[in-house]
Amino acid sequence: MSDAAPRPAPARLAVLISGGGRSLVNLHDRVLDGTVPATIELVVASRECPGSARARARGLRTVVVEGEIPPDRLGDLLRGARVDWVVLAGYLKYLHVPPGFAGRVVNIHPALLPEFGGKGMYGHRVHEAVLRSGARESGCTVHLVDDRFDHGPILLQRRCQVLPADTPDTLADRVFELEKRALPEALAALIRSEGARR
Repeated sequence: MSDAAPRPAPARLAVLISGGGRSLVNLHDRVLDGTVPATIELVVASRECPGSARARARGLRTVVVEGEIPPDRLGDLLRGARVDWVVLAGYLKYLHVPPGFAGRVVNIHPALLPEFGGKGMYGHRVHEAVLRSGARESGCTVHLVDDRFDHGPILLQRRCQVLPADTPDTLADRVFELEKRALPEALAALIRSEGARR
């Protein structure tokens, strides 16, 4: 018999999306290769989009709820799927955190917070704002979600240099490479930390 402690059950994730689903696909790959000790039990999309099609193609249960999702509707979906953690992966609607899920919703933002966040700061708007500001570095932020846009305790940040010739596209590409590592890393740390406390 092995003396090794039994591994905790994988965390059950819900992933909320609004667009292409690149972060969802990346996260699912990290779940499949064991980097993130979890399963994706539910995908919620704010509209039919390439991301919802990608989720279905991967066999993930996918629900489309147009616009802002009421907290009671989201809570019912999350409890029905017995979700442990909620991940916002390019979800562009304001999220009302449902009862019972405070401190259990994680967001990835394509810039360094607290600068370059807030209502309307998503996608290329973020990278355009970084370039306009003259900032010498950008990056991504993984944080817990509270009742304000792009606000809440920061879990992890990854940084990259802003280059003189950068456009919003080139900066976005470089930041996304950081996001691909940062979100799985932060989630895995959260899940393992919770498992160690049980």
